[in-house]
Amino acid sequence: MKMLIAGLVMFLGVHSLRMLAPAWREQMRVRLGQGGWKGLYSLLSLVGLALIAWGFDLAREQPVLLWSPPTGMRHAASLLTLLAFILLAAAYVPGNHLKARLGHPMVLGVKTWALAHLLATGMLAHMLLFGTFLLWAVANYAISRRRDRREGVVYAPGRTIPTVVTLLLGVVGWAVFAFGLHGLLIGIKPFG
Repeated sequence: MKMLIAGLVMFLGVHSLRMLAPAWREQMRVRLGQGGWKGLYSLLSLVGLALIAWGFDLAREQPVLLWSPPTGMRHAASLLTLLAFILLAAAYVPGNHLKARLGHPMVLGVKTWALAHLLATGMLAHMLLFGTFLLWAVANYAISRRRDRREGVVYAPGRTIPTVVTLLLGVVGWAVFAFGLHGLLIGIKPFG
C-alpha cells in the first residue's frame, strides 16, 4: 500500500497546486519558464502515475475485502463510466454544450469514474485509490467553480455539432476501453 499512497500523494499533489498553492505555482512557472515548468509537472505526474499503477498492482496481490457490493452496482458502474468518458471528451472538444454548462467536465468525469469504481468493488486497495480520487475531484470542482465565479469566467456557448461529436467520442472511447483495453491494461474485464 505504501507505493500506492506515495503515488497518490505525488500525482494528486501536483494536480492540486493550482487550487492549494496558486501563488507558489505561478512563481515556479516564472522561475522555470513555461517549458521547464511543464516538463517538471509532467515528469512528477508520470512518476506518480507509475507509482499508483505499481502500488495498486501490488495491493491487489493481497486483497482485503471490506464489503461485497451487490451485482447491480456493476451495472450502475458501467453507466457511470460511460458518462465519465463523455465528460472527458467534453473537456477536449471545443464548443460543446457540456463544457459551456459545466465548466470543468474533466474533473466531473474523474468524480464519476471514481464513484463508479467505488460502487462496483469493496476491496481496500480500490477504496483507497478511487476514494482518494473522488475526494480530490469533489474539492477540485468546488474550488474551480468558485474561482470561475470570482474571476468572472464565462464559457463560450455550446453548439450542436460539437456536442454530438463529444457524445460520439465519449461512447466510442468507453466501448473501446470497456470491451477491450480495460482487460488488457487492468486485468479485469467489465463485460466478460
